[in-house]
Amino acid sequence: MNLENYFPVLLFIVIGTVVGVASQVLGRVVGPHRPDPAKLSPYECGFEAFEDARMKFDVRYYLVAILFILFDLETAFFFPWGVSMRELGLPGFLTMMVFIVEFIVGFWYIWKKGALDWE
Repeated sequence: MNLENYFPVLLFIVIGTVVGVASQVLGRVVGPHRPDPAKLSPYECGFEAFEDARMKFDVRYYLVAILFILFDLETAFFFPWGVSMRELGLPGFLTMMVFIVEFIVGFWYIWKKGALDWE
């Protein structure tokens, strides 16, 4: 087995670890460390916490968050397609048109179901 092929990977891991640890140590040594009660107090949204941290959220919050992530990831597919559109030719164009139609139909469906309403 030829271990010379793995040397760049090992070097990358070692340098990444050294840089990560060195930046943490350097920040701890050089940076100011003056804790006071205001810095150590719990902070959330600019005011003191007033309820239990395990309070329940409405399911619509999670639904909108998941739909945002889903459509955000789907729109990320437009960038590589736009960059390589000339090399893909007509089959790539038609495949992307099918994807766009599915994208629009899915968006229309969740809109009509009211999944994007905050009310």
